[in-house]
Amino acid sequence: MKRLLLAAAVSLLAATSAMAQTVYLVRHAEKADASADPVLSEAGQARAGALMLAMADAHPGHIFTSPLQRTRLTAEPTAALHSVTIEPVGFDGGAAAHVASIAERVRALPDDAVVLVVGHSNTIPLIARALGYAEAADMPECEYDRMTMLHLMGDAAHGQVTRYGAPTTCP
Repeated sequence: MKRLLLAAAVSLLAATSAMAQTVYLVRHAEKADASADPVLSEAGQARAGALMLAMADAHPGHIFTSPLQRTRLTAEPTAALHSVTIEPVGFDGGAAAHVASIAERVRALPDDAVVLVVGHSNTIPLIARALGYAEAADMPECEYDRMTMLHLMGDAAHGQVTRYGAPTTCP
């Protein structure tokens, strides 16, 4: 009887976790300069490649970015690997509207969706919070290697922060 209950519990957990959306949140990779819409630097291009490798087994079916080229360039290797079209989300209405729009789009996806969001140091923590991960820490301007993985189940969000690519150090 105990084995039957244990097997039932394991099956329920497996089914429940299979129904959770998985959302990966990263900031764009290192930029070439301080212009308004820069391309990626050499280090940024390497980080975009590292993101592709980090996402190789995740199989994202949706990729959202801002309309700025540094976010798209960061996402492109991953999008190419998984044959996914990048969906830029504009800043019409400001950063708060951008964050809300991304959260709304993610929440509208199927329960088993895998999503990559590439944003900015000032939007990624806000997007994580908008998706229910209240523990999301602010991101300093010098941090590029943080990857936040969220599992969304209804209104609940469970998160884990990892690092990818070359470590970044902030003064």
